[in-house]
Amino acid sequence: MFCYQCEQAAKGEACTVLGVCGKDPEVAALQDLLIYALQGLAQVAVAGRQVGVSDREVNVFTCEASFATLTNVDFDPERFVTFIQKAVELRERLKEKVKAAGGKTDWSGPAVFQPEKTKEGMLTQAEAVGLKSYPAANPDLLSLKHILLFGVKGVCAYTDHAQILGQEDEKVYAFIHEAFAALPDPNLGLQELLSLVLKCGEINLRAMELLDAGNTGRYGHPVPTRVPLGHKAGKAILVSGHDLLDMEEILKQSEGKGIYVYTHGEMLPCHGYPGLKKYPHFYGHFGTAWQNQIKEFGQFPGAIVMTTNCLQRPQASYADRLFTRGLVGWPGIPHIPDLNFTPVIEKALELPGFPEDADGRYVMVGFARNTVLGVADKVIEAVKSGAIRHFFLVGGCDGAKPGRSYYTEFVQKVPQDCVVLTLACGKFRFFDLPLGEIGGISRLLDVGQCNDAYSAIQIAVALAKAFGTEVNQLPLSLVLSWYEQKAVAILLTLLYLGIRNIRLGPSLPAFVTPNVLDVLVKNFNIQPITTPEEDLKAILG
Repeated sequence: MFCYQCEQAAKGEACTVLGVCGKDPEVAALQDLLIYALQGLAQVAVAGRQVGVSDREVNVFTCEASFATLTNVDFDPERFVTFIQKAVELRERLKEKVKAAGGKTDWSGPAVFQPEKTKEGMLTQAEAVGLKSYPAANPDLLSLKHILLFGVKGVCAYTDHAQILGQEDEKVYAFIHEAFAALPDPNLGLQELLSLVLKCGEINLRAMELLDAGNTGRYGHPVPTRVPLGHKAGKAILVSGHDLLDMEEILKQSEGKGIYVYTHGEMLPCHGYPGLKKYPHFYGHFGTAWQNQIKEFGQFPGAIVMTTNCLQRPQASYADRLFTRGLVGWPGIPHIPDLNFTPVIEKALELPGFPEDADGRYVMVGFARNTVLGVADKVIEAVKSGAIRHFFLVGGCDGAKPGRSYYTEFVQKVPQDCVVLTLACGKFRFFDLPLGEIGGISRLLDVGQCNDAYSAIQIAVALAKAFGTEVNQLPLSLVLSWYEQKAVAILLTLLYLGIRNIRLGPSLPAFVTPNVLDVLVKNFNIQPITTPEEDLKAILG
């Protein structure tokens, strides 16, 4: 086993015995073999596009299968066996279409891979196709291939989210296959790989735009909304992950049944969408970020649904009331294969729920681009008058490392004449801090989920245009935390856009070699976080 795709890789280097995420060597090996099979499928898909052949089933499957290999998504080895078999089946079918169109007929490498019939046989095959097997003349080229792989995994995740909501773009699918086909190519040099890495950022911007269109087109633009952190007496369902369509269906199907629905983790921003907040039994938010679910799920007295990603090893205290959905999976945990949440509702009705009301604190959500740009004139005037000195975007992934307390301390120490924008689950380090307002503008603006980085980018671009300057000249600093592959894709998008001076933590990716890091520093001045005091002093002077 060798895996270092997430920020919490063992010893900051790689997980080689057991994944910090809970992934065992068997699942890790099958994921490596699936990625190899996807490389072969991609080789055929690239050749197909050269003769006008593009297969939607292949496109959608590639994203789903890749998404399943992200950190904290699918831990079920049997599902990976099925994915591998289907990848080869689709590849062979696509070969026939390419041949019929007059395209390539001679294949090699991953494009001719045939999986063994048993899982044990597949595990033996996987030993030869892990991350270290990718052809590269030196460690820096291998590092760039790994950055490309982890970035395109993030793109696949956002593309899958968007596709579920009816938003697709052939250009995105074409690049995903181009990227996977590049991994086994022994002839790619430094400039070619750097170009692919930045193109990955460009395509991810489009994928996030598609997802934004899917979310806002179906549920409306988020509006400022007060979200209770307490609970109501009664039966309860908790929804974690990211998927808005799953949330909508749970709300629809549980309506009128005496059940209150709560969000957990990155589902918090759902409360700001008009198409979701209209349900009277959609009550509040329970818990914080994904890494605290083992404690928080155990305290929740109802049914729990984990959508999209961020699953941890289920504990006995709640395993009998946990359900997975979509690409999420854990052996022995009931899986909802479609949008029929009847088993979840029945389980919620069996369980005691909350015995009494608890009026706790509340937080505000719904400050996506439509809301912020709706008061752009006030923002611009506040900056020109000096009432607002600086904006900080502090957000990204959360995790369990002690060093992540940096982000709480940083926000606490941000001066009173500065505004903090935040997004993704990193905000749970400070989402309930009472930061107050500046001239009616909240000093803490929750932009949304990780994919709502698109919204934050649009805010920055619009403000730069209003001030007649470039984004890098705005009084805006990005202080980001990363954990998994969606964060890698977002970082590549920021680099593609030429955003400079990003501070990144709590530690730098293990898959970035010193030479590749030197390129990022020279071209983008990307830098690791230090201490809140030192970073604030460096930014504000």
